[in-house]
Amino acid sequence: MNPFETLNAQQFNRLVSSAGVPMTRREALRRSVYGSAGLLLMEPLSIRADQPTPTGKAKSVIQIWLWGGACHVDTFDPKPEAGAAYVGQLNEPIETNVSGIRIGQLLPELAKIADKYSLIRSMTHRNNGHETAAYLVQTGRSSERDVFPCIGAVTSYFKGYDSGYTGLVPPYIVLTQPQGRFSEAGFLGPKYKPFATGSDPNAQVFAVEGVVSPDVTEERQKNRRDFLGKLNTLGGAIPGDATLKTVLQNNEQAYEMILGDAGKLFNLSLETDEVRNKYGRNTFGQSCLMARRLVEKGVPYITINYQGWDTHKQHFQIMNRKLPELDQGLAALISDLSASGLLDSTVVWCLGEFGRTPKVAMESPWNGGRHHWGNVFSALVAGGGFKGGQVVGESDAKGEDVKSRPVYPADLISSIYGQLGIPEDAPLPHPLGTPTCVVPGKDEKVPMEGKLTELI
Repeated sequence: MNPFETLNAQQFNRLVSSAGVPMTRREALRRSVYGSAGLLLMEPLSIRADQPTPTGKAKSVIQIWLWGGACHVDTFDPKPEAGAAYVGQLNEPIETNVSGIRIGQLLPELAKIADKYSLIRSMTHRNNGHETAAYLVQTGRSSERDVFPCIGAVTSYFKGYDSGYTGLVPPYIVLTQPQGRFSEAGFLGPKYKPFATGSDPNAQVFAVEGVVSPDVTEERQKNRRDFLGKLNTLGGAIPGDATLKTVLQNNEQAYEMILGDAGKLFNLSLETDEVRNKYGRNTFGQSCLMARRLVEKGVPYITINYQGWDTHKQHFQIMNRKLPELDQGLAALISDLSASGLLDSTVVWCLGEFGRTPKVAMESPWNGGRHHWGNVFSALVAGGGFKGGQVVGESDAKGEDVKSRPVYPADLISSIYGQLGIPEDAPLPHPLGTPTCVVPGKDEKVPMEGKLTELI
């Protein structure tokens, strides 16, 4: 039985409304005749008006998301003078290749290329909850009423398929797991959700969900494709049918994702061992390499969801493992983008939802942990027209609060939009028709100090 036949009109309307798919029940029945491939024809609701694709210095963005919140005083804002109660074991910051800029002692590779990135040492929002802080940093807005889209979804909206992007690879990619703190697409709807690759790029086969199967060889996939072609007798029965033609085109595109150049994009074995080793043979390092390959193919927005920074316990043990991974992978990514000239058109930004308590929690049960800290934290930005070798803002002597030039999430996000050529007043399609722009207006009372003019 056709599943649509079991729904009455009211139930069906509720279903398609929640999915963002504008069609009648009769139309759904008609499309379902074409089988599962017909589902590919169910285009998501798009209520945006035709407008030119925004252009700016940046064409792509790579976001390094330090899920859980990395410690600012152990990474980009060291405070050795604060004393052992604050710095713990990491008490020897290192000089970078830019005079006057020091970073954490476990980041030697990043120290060599500080001229290629800048640091923001006065990020703030004063929120210590994972979900709400992540929402603030990803959207630039508070979550009191509406669910706003994150910067990746907004970029996909303005730079994706509706704006001239023609790649088979989706315009918004997450390596490898969804961030999970909130709905990234917000009120833009499922069309603008990221494609999460799943799997592990450091595995022998990077089995991207829905694209690459570790259990099916390329030869077997080709045989399946040939067999499917032999079964296609409907094309001869109704030649010239536009709907069937679209189904067949979708099939071809699906196999191109698996067997063609698009599928090969995810095959990291095509890189030399020397290159792969440079990034680090771990999930994060290989995700950075994969992000570089996606930028080379013109994907507008890539997030690397680097988990494991919520260090209430065993903080220093975890830092001794994770910071060298971050250092190696991120330094290789920035260096390679710079060498190829792609850094000029690619924004790289790295931060988590907040920092961590500058004073180490030595009491039981934490025994050397750091907790959530939204009063002040740090971010790294590079490329896409942003200057390198700069420091914006300053925290106080112990890294506990902002001393000068506070930078709010909306300031950083609006600056990235600017580099992408997305105007601050560009409209977003609010589901209730409420006038809404990509950057919060004054009426929203969102804390802002303005764009990062020091870096632009």
